[in-house]
Amino acid sequence: MEENNHNNGQESPNEPLHDIIPVSGMYENWFLDYASYVILERAVPAINDGLKPVQRRILHAMKEMDDGRYNKVANIIGSTMQYHPHGDMSIGDAMVNMGQKELLIDMQGNWGDVRTGDRAAASRYIEARPSKLALDILYNPQTTEWQLSYDGRKKEPVTLPVKFPLLLAQGVEGIAVGLSTKILPHNFCELIDASIKHLKGKSFKLYPDFQTGGIIDIEEYNKGHRGGKVKVRAKIEEFDKKQLVIKDIPFGTTTTSLIESIIKANDKGKIKIKKVIDNTAKDIEILVQLAPGVSPDITIDALYAFTDCQVSISPNACVIVDDKPMFTNVHEILRLNTDQTVNLLRQELEIRKGELLEKILFSSLEKIFIENRIYRDIEECETWEAVLETIDQGLEPFKSQFYRVITQDDIVRLTEIKIKRISKFDKFKADELMKRLEEELAQVEHDLIHIIDYSIAYYQNLLTKYGKGKERKTEISSIETIAATEVAANNAKLYANFKDGFIGFGLKKDEYISECSDLDDIIVFRKDGRCVVTRIQDKVFVGKDIIYAGVFKKNDERMVYNLAYLDGKSGRTMVKRFNVTSVTRDKEYNLTKSEKGSKVLYFTANPNGEAEVITVYLTAGAKARKKVFDFDIADIDIKGRAAGGNILTKYPVRKIDLKSEGKSTLAGTDIWFDESIGRLNRDERGVHLGNFNADDYIIVFFKDGSYELTSFELSNHYNTGQMFSIHKFDPDKIVSVLHQDGESKVVYVKRFMIETMTVGKTFSFIHEAPNSKLLHVSIADQPQVKVTYRKKGERSKSERELNLADLIDKKGWKSIGNKFPVQNISIVEEIQSEEEKTEEKGSTDVDPNQLSELKAEVQKEVEEEETKKPGFDVGSSIDLNTDKSNDDDEKPQLGLFE
Repeated sequence: MEENNHNNGQESPNEPLHDIIPVSGMYENWFLDYASYVILERAVPAINDGLKPVQRRILHAMKEMDDGRYNKVANIIGSTMQYHPHGDMSIGDAMVNMGQKELLIDMQGNWGDVRTGDRAAASRYIEARPSKLALDILYNPQTTEWQLSYDGRKKEPVTLPVKFPLLLAQGVEGIAVGLSTKILPHNFCELIDASIKHLKGKSFKLYPDFQTGGIIDIEEYNKGHRGGKVKVRAKIEEFDKKQLVIKDIPFGTTTTSLIESIIKANDKGKIKIKKVIDNTAKDIEILVQLAPGVSPDITIDALYAFTDCQVSISPNACVIVDDKPMFTNVHEILRLNTDQTVNLLRQELEIRKGELLEKILFSSLEKIFIENRIYRDIEECETWEAVLETIDQGLEPFKSQFYRVITQDDIVRLTEIKIKRISKFDKFKADELMKRLEEELAQVEHDLIHIIDYSIAYYQNLLTKYGKGKERKTEISSIETIAATEVAANNAKLYANFKDGFIGFGLKKDEYISECSDLDDIIVFRKDGRCVVTRIQDKVFVGKDIIYAGVFKKNDERMVYNLAYLDGKSGRTMVKRFNVTSVTRDKEYNLTKSEKGSKVLYFTANPNGEAEVITVYLTAGAKARKKVFDFDIADIDIKGRAAGGNILTKYPVRKIDLKSEGKSTLAGTDIWFDESIGRLNRDERGVHLGNFNADDYIIVFFKDGSYELTSFELSNHYNTGQMFSIHKFDPDKIVSVLHQDGESKVVYVKRFMIETMTVGKTFSFIHEAPNSKLLHVSIADQPQVKVTYRKKGERSKSERELNLADLIDKKGWKSIGNKFPVQNISIVEEIQSEEEKTEEKGSTDVDPNQLSELKAEVQKEVEEEETKKPGFDVGSSIDLNTDKSNDDDEKPQLGLFE
């Protein structure tokens, strides 16, 4: 003990310094060794074959065991353990994961279901063998680089000689130490097409494709590079007005996890559903039964916003290149894999060329040996050396025709030819064999010279043999951003204490305002002329003397507030109309922009821009002759909330009352239809449907020969795959239709007006016989069409232009119509009239002279306005906004020609 204490913290004089290793250094080395092992040997795939070590060892073991029959997976796992120094469970899981991708393993038994999340049966119950594709693209011992297994008893491949972009076809996900990889699976056929394009020097594009189908937005995919992102959606359709059906699910989810996320969202009140039923069997089918009164379209959006029906995936293409991890992208991976395939094919051709040369060489030696009876010369030889010397001398006249020097091994091989073979030697057959070998050699040499063409043919052969059934399952489409606040179900109630200044969903003893969501923002106006927007809470103080509280919708330009207030500084009563489109949450905004004493005298919130007539009562002591007068708020313009407003009166006001309700002063809403996502919008994306007022509708014609009237709510969903056309509904328009009777195959023409006005219900307007189909529908005034058809008894096709309005008068919508003068129709194209083309294009030309005159008039008005004397009259507009730097929605207005 004394010695230990004495040396504590000091170096022993007899202990060499280089033997002391700091603990920190030991940890650093060990950690780096462990990190390198996890990265290189477990989690990240190699660029050469796209496989992790465990996958490579499984496939190698399967090839060694392969005899054409299925092997128990338990046996394959046991064989793999000769190469993989880990447990059987990790090998089994990796093998099931590979098998479920349905590329390299031919499976038998219950291997689970990647769609439902069901696990595979135990390894002793399921069987496997290499697939035909795997045998074609994975194995070739002659081009494989080998290494010793972990215990040195066996050889295993460093990488398999894969002649296909396998990494991109299977996809991969792995988490290592300090980095991770996530490469999404891509379509088999599209990968081959991209490889062929690369070999031809053409550009190509690659996008993910998933076994689970769904819809993918690839706008931010960024070639799968780190930092990219894709959005994946389930396919949800209306089964009927009370049920939705989910037919595909996003990648990375299962039907079980998807249903759990729906139930969880319902429990939290984000969506309102009655029941979820999983009918998944061969195809995915999840039925979502809606609660009474719930909109199917809004519920679809809510499912995307609050459940796993929409997920965001961030790819990260990290692979092992030359024993180092490298971040790259899927395009570069495909180029490297394709170039590697070319090199492997070249190696195989070189090997085959060598084999053919050797076969031709020995066949020639054999022919010379037998035809020239050299075998007889060796009968008199007494020693082995003499035999070899005799044969060598006999071959001497022919040695110049061989591609290489004849060795002793070649001569020894000649001595091994059996007498029976010599006696049955057929010169004709030998020449035929030589000819076939030389033809094959010529082909191999041609392929080596034209290696790119040979590689393209190899890929095309793969596509022909294995491409069937591997078509794209995931639909590429744009996915719009859904605001959670707009689709969240109303799971709370808004209450307000107007006097004390509290709002929230916990004030159940106070005044009820409306239903709302716990994600909503609430806008509050107070009597002092201030407004504030705050998040809905259980109870929150927003200021005393509340005059209005409601749900705030950002960027809602149709919500117009009408306000009359007393200006505390000037004593005038002002009136204004304004929007509140965007604000900073919990920041107070002064709507009067004046001193103390300002207060609100009259206020209304109008969701569609209504403007009422008010009655103004002045005080008894006012000097005005007329102490009671009416004012129509529609006479003033809608401006920003920072505007001061117009003078209502300069005399003291006793009160202001509503005289009569007003109508909307806003113009209709312009609506566009975006075909890529099947949604309406106001952002000028897609086809302009028209300007819509509150009582307008949209009419949709479907390919099955039915139509439906819908509202123009932006939440509406339209299945573009089922639609023929979409228009603004005009009850005065005549619909012109070409349809074919499913039984007689006769084509009919009919014209009718829409007589049904039920919204949200489909009505069929073609023949009711099975297999009847719609050929064309138009709402044009002059429905001119060009039809391509085949006359009876003729092979060539003919064309004819017809005006449908000339063929039949207007009839009822249930009528069959008249027989169309042309039958056996293959194509129907609508011909636009010149008037319709002009209306669509619009006039954009401006006369330069008129433009100069207009500019001069505007400039004159500006100069006159600047020279006016200061002062204000009744009805004049005053801007009291002195600090516009803090306002979000007030911006300087540019002149017409600025």
